[in-house]
Amino acid sequence: MEDEDEFFDTNSLASYISVGKRRQKDNGYLSLSRNTIYHSAVDLEMESLEPTVTKDDQYKVSNNNKTVTYSEWKDRTWRCFTKSDLVVDFVLAYEDDGNIRKAEVRDVFEKRLEDIGLILERESCQKISFVKIHAPHEVLCTYAEILKLRMPIRDDSRVQKEEPNLINSMVNKALDYMNVKLDEEKFPPEKYVLQSVFSREKDYLFDTKADHFFTTSIRIAVVWYILEREKFSVEEHDTGIKKLISDKIYKAAYPLHDGDLYTEGSQRQLLFHEWASVSKWIKFQPIDNVKEYFGVKLALYFSWLGFYTHMLIPAAFIGICCILYGVITLPSDILSQDICKSSVLMCPLCDRNCDYWRLSDTCTNSKIIYVIDNPATIFFAVFMSFWAALYLELWKRYSAEVTHRWGLTGFDVQCEPPRPEYLRRLAKTKKRKVNVVTQVAEPVVPFWRVKLPTLILSFTVAIFWVCLAIGIVFGIVIYRMTLLASDKLYAEDTIYYTYIMPVTAAVLNLICIMILNFFYTYLAERLTELELQRTQTEYDDSLALKIYMFQFVNYYSCIFYIAFVKGKFVGYPAKYNRIFGYRQEECSPGGCLLELTIQLAIIMIGKQALNSALEMITPFLKKMYNSFQVSTGMKKRSSEEHIICCNQWTEDYTLSDLEPQGLFNEYLEMVLQYGFVTIFVTAFPLAPLFALINNILEMRLDAQKIIKYYRRPVPQRVKNIGIWMPVMDVLGRISVVSNAFIIAFSSHFIPQLVYYLRKGGNRDMNGYLDFSLSRFDVRHFLNGTGPERTNFNVSECYYTDYRHSSEHNYHRPVEYWHIMAARLAFVVVYQNLVGFVISAVQWVIPDVPKKLSDQIKREEYRTNETIIKHETDRAKKLRNSTPNINSIPGLFPETNGDLHLEGPSTVHFRGNPRNSLYHDVIDS
Repeated sequence: MEDEDEFFDTNSLASYISVGKRRQKDNGYLSLSRNTIYHSAVDLEMESLEPTVTKDDQYKVSNNNKTVTYSEWKDRTWRCFTKSDLVVDFVLAYEDDGNIRKAEVRDVFEKRLEDIGLILERESCQKISFVKIHAPHEVLCTYAEILKLRMPIRDDSRVQKEEPNLINSMVNKALDYMNVKLDEEKFPPEKYVLQSVFSREKDYLFDTKADHFFTTSIRIAVVWYILEREKFSVEEHDTGIKKLISDKIYKAAYPLHDGDLYTEGSQRQLLFHEWASVSKWIKFQPIDNVKEYFGVKLALYFSWLGFYTHMLIPAAFIGICCILYGVITLPSDILSQDICKSSVLMCPLCDRNCDYWRLSDTCTNSKIIYVIDNPATIFFAVFMSFWAALYLELWKRYSAEVTHRWGLTGFDVQCEPPRPEYLRRLAKTKKRKVNVVTQVAEPVVPFWRVKLPTLILSFTVAIFWVCLAIGIVFGIVIYRMTLLASDKLYAEDTIYYTYIMPVTAAVLNLICIMILNFFYTYLAERLTELELQRTQTEYDDSLALKIYMFQFVNYYSCIFYIAFVKGKFVGYPAKYNRIFGYRQEECSPGGCLLELTIQLAIIMIGKQALNSALEMITPFLKKMYNSFQVSTGMKKRSSEEHIICCNQWTEDYTLSDLEPQGLFNEYLEMVLQYGFVTIFVTAFPLAPLFALINNILEMRLDAQKIIKYYRRPVPQRVKNIGIWMPVMDVLGRISVVSNAFIIAFSSHFIPQLVYYLRKGGNRDMNGYLDFSLSRFDVRHFLNGTGPERTNFNVSECYYTDYRHSSEHNYHRPVEYWHIMAARLAFVVVYQNLVGFVISAVQWVIPDVPKKLSDQIKREEYRTNETIIKHETDRAKKLRNSTPNINSIPGLFPETNGDLHLEGPSTVHFRGNPRNSLYHDVIDS
């Protein structure tokens, strides 16, 4: 503020305004300033006023002889310097604990920032002190050139509008009809602007004097770049604000939001209501506005999440159609009908306690399995393999278009500085090595003595935890074996071991997964810290590799067990294969597909629900805790001061900081979901539908969480989503093999196909049930393995397998080997056929669209033409402004004008000039 006597207490004023026409008594009004340690003169003056409640700017307050509205006052003070109208681009916060060394370091650092050209203003009247930073125009120009930012250039050429074709017109009409487009009044579409790398030498290309030429995100990025690299002592690696924060010299460094959630006209308020609202779930995302406010890195995540969610729509539709086909054709399924009508008695599922059971008890189970496993499932599996490849290729194209529009064409990450934690741990290391890029001597980690042992230790512990996750799955399997063998109460209840036991086991597995994740994430961070990774990128990649490796095993191991192991090596009643004396689990006559579906549904849906709840609750609780600390002064020692929430920097201080790995968990959650959707989609055709529903909510809740509970992140430039792209590519290839094996070994497709061909192509599948069952003579039970008590008088029972039924000869028949050969052949053919289609898709669809490639070439040409034109015009102006030496009267009176120039520096003349003015002319 320009006048020191002009002062407003925001809490008091805002509270006063909210009262409306009601008068406030002295104590009643003053109590409204709950967070202040004083009462301003304005508070006392306003008590005598009768406010008139109208809209927004109609609240007027007289202070001395100057009348300003509340909005005018707030606009001037909320995000600006106190004694000027300079906008605050960045804020440093610290607590003065009386430590002289810390104060000296802060003084040195801030002095260096001012030497660079940044404008600083200090505010030290509260418990938390703030340093407000403003980047002037000259500094922005200098560092925009250093950072090689692509900025809009003057372009007088007209861009020919493309004529919409029939398909585009139809799509636009459909989108208008569905009302999914953004409101152009609130989110005006960005105009096409030709961009070029900023250069001060070519200032004629850029309209640097235009309003908002340097956007807020650029201003923040420039200041952060300076803060990261500025030294604060003579020590070589005492550099950057990150190290200052890690050394607790500063408490925080953050850019400001452009208002609170209710500031009219602010981007934060607009995005909160129009983007982060769940009620806007059907609308497109304002990605360009998100990029301008949060930066490319965060906007690219939401672009990818939105693109992935839209791509799930056809997958979810086909999955629903697959289920509907199963429901519609269920009455014509011979196998389920035969099971429901069957009088066959099956062999006991456990030793001693279990009795024989009727096959018809699994009637409902067989119908559900057919709904999941029907002829349409094969088409769906092929479709999803093709979908995965198409999704990745189309994302590459869309990503190329988006990043080009955001000025990242040709962008390369510059050489990263060392991490502050890395420098701090190696502060006493004497060995140094000059970095070939930065030409700065950096500490060196001995590879054989330090680096290699820590890497071995880190990944050894990671592998141990992977084995522990597998051990947990094995323990759950043993738990189910023992429960089935020892529980006499439910021994005769087929519903118990068909539905209840799989559900309880899946819930138990999910609980173990979440607990292991919590401990392993903490352990992985500590292990990665031990590795002494030099840069943040190296640290993030190493951490991502360990965590994803563990998460993959933790989430998928139990599912892989049910899909490929359970029921495959059981043996037969006369000779069961046992583990620790317990019989292995068997699948129902319809196979393990139902249990696999239950496991997938509980883990996938339960994981997503728990993560969504934690993602919203945790930042909210942290924000409430920070606000409580600030308002009650819990952190103060002897001082009675605490933060006065009357401006943006104090409001934002109570928010949480979005860590460098802030998006890591978001990407990890979605990539794990992508694995569920692709690897096991044959067993759970509704997985894309549940993923679609989750992502619609996830997208809006993530946006709400970031806007509401986190400080504004520093904009970061990235070209792609990083390591997650190759991870999804690998998952797509694994899904081809996984779905092939599920169809071949977990479904009835191959056995039914062999039976169909065995009967000469007869469509009548009567007799297949008997074909898939084997008889067992109950006299061949080993001692102690048959039922102790039975309600049936039987001489033989049936079990699911392909074996001879002759006495003491339960060998494999030739039909079993035919089926096994058909299964292996199907896996080979399916994998190669689908792999060929995927390769063809990747070859046909280029990563960069031809239209975009032509546009890039056209922009380069136009930029060069613009540069040539301006250089030519400038040369002409310079030539016209340079005086003709021969035409200057009296310059060389004795030469009679007999002078000519050869080249820029050679002068020939006859005679002796009487003065040396020509030297100045030539120099000019």
